[in-house]
Amino acid sequence: MKEIKKIGLLTSGGDAPGMNAAIRAIVRGAAYHGIEVTGIRRGFAGLIGRDFQKFNRRSVANIIQRGGTILETSRCNDMYSVEGRKKAIDALKGEGIDGCVVVGGDGSFQAASLMCQESDIAFIGVPGTIDNDIWGTDYTIGYQTAVNTALDAIDRIRDTASAFERVFFVEVMGRKSGFLAIAVGLAGGAEQIIIPEIKMDMEKLCHNLKESFKSGKRSSIIVVAEGNQVEDTINIAKYVELRLKIECRLCTLGHIQRGGSPTARDRILASFLGVAAIDALLEGKSDQAVGEVKGKIVLTPFKETWEKKKEIDHRFLKIMPILSS
Repeated sequence: MKEIKKIGLLTSGGDAPGMNAAIRAIVRGAAYHGIEVTGIRRGFAGLIGRDFQKFNRRSVANIIQRGGTILETSRCNDMYSVEGRKKAIDALKGEGIDGCVVVGGDGSFQAASLMCQESDIAFIGVPGTIDNDIWGTDYTIGYQTAVNTALDAIDRIRDTASAFERVFFVEVMGRKSGFLAIAVGLAGGAEQIIIPEIKMDMEKLCHNLKESFKSGKRSSIIVVAEGNQVEDTINIAKYVELRLKIECRLCTLGHIQRGGSPTARDRILASFLGVAAIDALLEGKSDQAVGEVKGKIVLTPFKETWEKKKEIDHRFLKIMPILSS
């Protein structure tokens, strides 16, 4: 077992609220055990470019409430090549780093896993993504904040939808996952959700909306995940408008869902997982991600985090028609 004296820390991929809370926990967890921390700015791109910054307990003061990531982040195509990863590994070894904590999603974990196989440096992942689609944890850092941010927007949209008797199609993030859409849809009282996991029947959607308006409803909100199997959200809205002669509007929430101060739940989750990442390195673990399942901290092999499919909770889909009728 290689003794861990110095670690690297980076955030990678899409930013998520709570990443700063994780950075704080990782740095202070390492300091508690006398481990040096080198912050790596701009994710894997910064690692290849050797954009390093010394971190200590005071470096992470007053960041737990901040959105984004003080280390910044990036998506780095160079990590898909052996040459790019060799540059990254050489940079870590040149800095004297024994282990590395990567806060990000499955793409970031894939790069970290490859470097585990190509070097003797230990890597531990901390799941940070608003999509909540990583196997090995019930919730990912940033998911709960993104749900609340989107929900606040939907509550405001409902006011104008009711005033003008309109159907609003609200597009939320989720290229391959409907976790965000179903949570926002249920909590926001949406009439329908459209997600990547289930192909929506457009005629059935139109029929349900028509029946809702017949029963006395004056407005409706449809939540659409950006990666749905049907159409671009704007085309779905146009189809419904032409088919039912109902005024439809589209609101794409976009990157607003990534920003903002993290909720208490995300700060707490990030704190637990950050400390757990340091504990895992000290125990000689590598090529794994920390997570929380049923209130317990668990370790999951990196490979499983993207190869195993995390299923949506079908209870949401079961009660949606009951509550929206």
